[in-house]
Amino acid sequence: MQIKTIFRFRVCRRSLVKNTQRNIRKFSLFFLAVFFLLPAVLVLSGTILSRWELEQCLASLTGGAGEYITWKFLPRYPDFEHYARVLFYTPQFFVVFWNSMKIAVLVLLGQLLLAVPAAWAFAVYRFRFRKILFTLYVVLMLMPFQVTMLSSYLVLDGLHLINTHGAVILPAVFSTFPVFLIYRGFCALPESIIDAARVDGAGEWTIFRQIGLPLASNGILSAMVLGFLEYWNLMEQPLAFLEDKSLWPLSLYLPEIRLDQAGYSFVASVITLIPPVFVFLIGQEYLERGIVASALKE
Repeated sequence: MQIKTIFRFRVCRRSLVKNTQRNIRKFSLFFLAVFFLLPAVLVLSGTILSRWELEQCLASLTGGAGEYITWKFLPRYPDFEHYARVLFYTPQFFVVFWNSMKIAVLVLLGQLLLAVPAAWAFAVYRFRFRKILFTLYVVLMLMPFQVTMLSSYLVLDGLHLINTHGAVILPAVFSTFPVFLIYRGFCALPESIIDAARVDGAGEWTIFRQIGLPLASNGILSAMVLGFLEYWNLMEQPLAFLEDKSLWPLSLYLPEIRLDQAGYSFVASVITLIPPVFVFLIGQEYLERGIVASALKE
């Protein structure tokens, strides 16, 4: 009887410890989620604050009373004036929005045409200096934009592409990162499948289109998702290569908004967040699979 009591006590204690640890983890994750979502909630609440309430909250930034910024997550009188101003009375916002969309979409289309075949060639075909050339790709991927900015500017200037969207799109199309990410997906394909297709008489293009692309779709889609998130938020390349502000993307347009246009800035920020959030939610599963595949050793 005493042994059973001791056994039950140990089981209860272990169960209590596990439940306590589980609750601590849940609370920690909930706290982190609230912490990271707080800026987004602040921006969303700022879009419906009236101009008068925004002036009160940001009075310290404009030299008014108070030393610190105050904030109201729930406005006393919700106002959608800022949305109307952005959507109906600010055509230049849609110009820069289209610039961002144009740059991101054209870059991704170019990478699909160039990076996917390049990754397939590195993964499937065995040719001389293959590993050396792929190592060079990895080295180029690790080089920051500041290192290649001057050489890129000279090349683009020689091609008469400075102050055009081509100056931003063309170098990004030849980026090495999607090649590296998609290459890992192609490496996961069993060689026996490719050899069997060749024995059956399938051509290289047929093997690539009907076997390679479907089986490596996770890596391709994850590269596209990461690429959209990156090129939607480009700042350094447009700032270096685009002189005309009408060609600027949203990432450069938002910092130009003045403090007295805070409500306008909040609404513009929310609209800017919609496309990347939408793309991330759609491609989250493929992104996770692609990152896991790219982490596997060859």
